[in-house]
Amino acid sequence: MVGSLPRSKELFSTMQFCSSTATGETAFSIPKKSLWLPVCVLLSLTLLGPEVGGSTLDCHQTCICASNIVSCSKKELESIPTALPRYTAVLDLSYNSLSKLRAEWTPVKLDKLHTLLLSHNGMSFISSEAFSFVPRLRYLDLSSNQLQGLEEYQFTELEELEVLLLYNNRISQIDRSAFEGVAKLQKLYLSQNQVSRFPLELVKEKTRLPELSLLDVSSNRVKSLPVQELKLLPAWIKNGLYFHNNPFTCDCELYSLLALWHIRRLNSAVDFRDEYNCTLQSPKISVRLFQLGEEYMNCSAVKEAEVEAYLGDSLTLECDTRQRDMTKTWVTASNEVAASVRSNQSAVVLANGSLQIRELQAEDSGVYTCYAVSDSLNETLYVSVRVHNFTMPGDSDSFNTAYTTLVGCVSSAILVLIYLYLTPCRCFCCPGEEKLKHEDSIHSSMLSASATPTHDLLEGQAGLNRHVAFIEPSKDSQGQNGKLNRGSEEVQEGKRGKGQRRKSDGESISSVFSDTPIVV
Repeated sequence: MVGSLPRSKELFSTMQFCSSTATGETAFSIPKKSLWLPVCVLLSLTLLGPEVGGSTLDCHQTCICASNIVSCSKKELESIPTALPRYTAVLDLSYNSLSKLRAEWTPVKLDKLHTLLLSHNGMSFISSEAFSFVPRLRYLDLSSNQLQGLEEYQFTELEELEVLLLYNNRISQIDRSAFEGVAKLQKLYLSQNQVSRFPLELVKEKTRLPELSLLDVSSNRVKSLPVQELKLLPAWIKNGLYFHNNPFTCDCELYSLLALWHIRRLNSAVDFRDEYNCTLQSPKISVRLFQLGEEYMNCSAVKEAEVEAYLGDSLTLECDTRQRDMTKTWVTASNEVAASVRSNQSAVVLANGSLQIRELQAEDSGVYTCYAVSDSLNETLYVSVRVHNFTMPGDSDSFNTAYTTLVGCVSSAILVLIYLYLTPCRCFCCPGEEKLKHEDSIHSSMLSASATPTHDLLEGQAGLNRHVAFIEPSKDSQGQNGKLNRGSEEVQEGKRGKGQRRKSDGESISSVFSDTPIVV
């Protein structure tokens, strides 16, 4: 047994010495032999150490030990062996029956352990202090177990953790603080669980894990995604977001999101294109999401948006690559290579690889190209820019326009109210004057003397009290200011069948009516 044989020999020698001391068979005389008994017991317990009460590590039968690797896989273990060597770097405990991972699973601190494999154990409980003695852990495999949730501060002790495998469990609840403090986590696998909420806090700006480049929540129970927030993420994060095989509801926004990712050749959209499905509302059928724009919902075609700007503005173009820390080179719309930030040119490359264009002019419109290079990927991005041939309206102009419109609307409303409610009273205020004005109006507009019926006489209806007045203009009626001469009225008899009409002289006709019958 590696690291345990010397201690076993010491323990055997100690027990033999204590036994001979108690019986008086030692080679030297001891005055009070009874005092040696508790001393021997304490010495034996000290030599036993953590081996008491648990199975010890056996690198010949129970486990396989190779240098700093200890493999105890498929050994039907129900508890983790004790007395693990301090130099252990890789510990494989997969395919056993370890249902719980308690805080005291290792009594000694394993500073050199960087890989711990605990998959396929039927594990349903993990203590929040289970990783206190393995602070250098970088790779943790907890996949294919029976975990149902991730409690608060579950992995806070693992400050060096880079890869965490939690797929094929029964996880339905993830506390928002479960991964707090795991600042170096790069890959998180949560597929094949029962998660119903997309953990946006892991990738969103200001709350995300700074190094996380792969998040797999595929084959869960997520029905909707925060599409607008996902659009704002940088491409190196979107390239590693996997959420296929979820019961999504068909939506054109989701289609546009994935279609644009496919145009950008992001791995998450290209590698699993045929595994993105959604459910239509009517009829209730499951279809492939990438078919929404062609056969089902007639979603609009997707293309990369054009960047718009105005004369005199400053514009910054992002080279949004699928990987981080790539070497970037920009070529302007005039086919010139952009210089560094120290240059005096209008287009310069910033320290983060973005292109800044100062004092935009109309000739700056066009397509800008970003060439990104790394050890494993070469990528070319195109950004189309359109500069409007005028300056952008200021906020003060917009305010003045809105203010003027508001004042006009209020003034119009006040005038309408004045017209409706503040006009002079016509009936009950001044009945005498109103009556006089009414009579003058009648005399000014028509002649109200009795007239002979016209065509009604032909029909035998002479009893009707109807009068038709015709007002004819006269050549010498101008300059009378619309007043009629009442003394100049005369009646002209008409022929049979035409009825009578009252005719005024030239000075009495100044009305605007001409040959217009008026029934009174």
